[in-house]
Amino acid sequence: MKKRGLWVALFFLALLGYLIWSSLGQRRFRVEVCMDFNSRSSCRTASSATQENALRTATENACAIIAPGRTESRQCETTPPAKVTWLEGR
Repeated sequence: MKKRGLWVALFFLALLGYLIWSSLGQRRFRVEVCMDFNSRSSCRTASSATQENALRTATENACAIIAPGRTESRQCETTPPAKVTWLEGR
């Protein structure tokens, strides 16, 4: 019974190590995006392995704060950003 508990603990430690390594190792691009929509503004940062994903994620996160509902969020996301600041990778 003690061996089983040891194997379970080792498995979870290995899984946790892999998750930390994969999330930190993939980040090559980091960006801050500021969005203005319907007289509201929001700035958010995001990181990703690609420029496009980092920019899209930061834009979506900023719009989620200032645009209520799915329709407004999509409209906000297609609006050009008020400000884009590359923090890493560009």
